[in-house]
Amino acid sequence: MLGWFQALMPKEERFFDLFSAHAETLVKGAEALRQLLEGGAEVAACCEQIVRHEHEADVIARETLQAVRRTFITPFDRSDIKGLATSLDDAIDQMQKTAKTITLFEVTEFEPRMREMSDIISVVAERTLEAVGMLRSMREKAGPLHAFVEEVTQLEEKADAIHDQGLKELFVKCRGAKDPLGFIVGREVYSHLEKVVDRFEDVANRISGILIEHA
Repeated sequence: MLGWFQALMPKEERFFDLFSAHAETLVKGAEALRQLLEGGAEVAACCEQIVRHEHEADVIARETLQAVRRTFITPFDRSDIKGLATSLDDAIDQMQKTAKTITLFEVTEFEPRMREMSDIISVVAERTLEAVGMLRSMREKAGPLHAFVEEVTQLEEKADAIHDQGLKELFVKCRGAKDPLGFIVGREVYSHLEKVVDRFEDVANRISGILIEHA
């Protein structure tokens, strides 16, 4: 009886707006990260931008979780809403951790492979924003959403390969220059960039789970 009653009740649509606003902070954070990895005098300013976008994302995440508690009928399972909000927040959090590491070690020059990884992060962020916007009509958009999940998986694999190649090149470079600290710091930056892509894959997997259950 309760299930029948819930089916007739209008669902709270504001969650979709919150998801889109959350995903927009990821796009802005990814763009700032890409600019950051160009190096030079703008590094500090780009780090500050990423921190600001991360704070914006935190506000949206809190609003989403509060809305879950206040709303009687949600567009899909509460656990899925919480999980998607958390995974979106984890992605921007990891960008912030990357910026924090760069600030801590005062890095101003970056390897070409790092910039390649940031290009992938920008693409994945844009695709994520598009995918989140399709959730409102997930049954009609099931095909494109499944394609999004597959594309993110492929991009994550590509990022892994770039990470490994970049790490190898960095090792050779630092060994020749007898610069072990440079390798340690560079490896840390590579590790954080890889984790950013991994967090986007988590978002895609969460969306995939929602599709399986509700579309």
